[in-house]
Amino acid sequence: MLKQRIITAAILIPLVLALILLPPTAFFASLVAIVFVGAAWEWSLLSGCRTQAGRGIVAAAAVAVFAALIAVRTPGLLLMLTLIGVAWWIGCCFWLRHFTFAAAPNAENRMLKLGVGALVIVPALASAILLHESHRGNWWTLLALVIVWAADTGAYFSGRHFGRRKLAPRISPGKTWAGVYGAIVAGGLMALLGGYLIGVRDGGQLVGLLLLGVVTVGIAVVGDLFESLMKRHATVKDSGNLFPGHGGLLDRLDSVFAALPVFAAGKLLLGL
Repeated sequence: MLKQRIITAAILIPLVLALILLPPTAFFASLVAIVFVGAAWEWSLLSGCRTQAGRGIVAAAAVAVFAALIAVRTPGLLLMLTLIGVAWWIGCCFWLRHFTFAAAPNAENRMLKLGVGALVIVPALASAILLHESHRGNWWTLLALVIVWAADTGAYFSGRHFGRRKLAPRISPGKTWAGVYGAIVAGGLMALLGGYLIGVRDGGQLVGLLLLGVVTVGIAVVGDLFESLMKRHATVKDSGNLFPGHGGLLDRLDSVFAALPVFAAGKLLLGL
């Protein structure tokens, strides 16, 4: 499985780098929106939409919302949606504590989870655009993703070698506190190094960026856990099978959806 994951990552990473670094923001946002429509399709399945027609309606709604957001994309709207995303991921922690909430497969819970999907995906797109349109925004967008990737790698190896105490065994039995600590160290250091390479030289801002990296990793863990909870509710192992060894789009983007609004808002707060 590790070999398969490495091969898939080796193919995807150059494509992601080109997507972030080369195109202008409008084109970048359009490509990201296409990917996020696929994620919305998968989310509809986790929410309980079992028919192709129902999932198609969700995907069509996502297309309409994303197209409107890209067409307008005023700084005020992007910031408002980003802050809504931050608020959602903080509030999501309470849902994780009461993990049986909305577990029953009924119409009310299906609509609730579809609404939550909007809070997960739309602010992520808004914050990605907000990051990419900022000064040296392509590099800041890349840094946000690199922090998540580094955290994922740190969590994997530290959890594998030192993992004993489970983080949330009733939601995701494989995750450990050692994995979280490894993720925080790797993500925080990457935030510090990446900020320095981008051009941040002020000591206070670098310390702030280090703390932002830690917070971003923490909320990325929340995003990962929440998608695991949705999969448990839906009784599926993966959100899809698009990427060999990696699952579906949501399995690769769950942490990113949570990290992007927090990182974008923190960057603005630090004046970067």
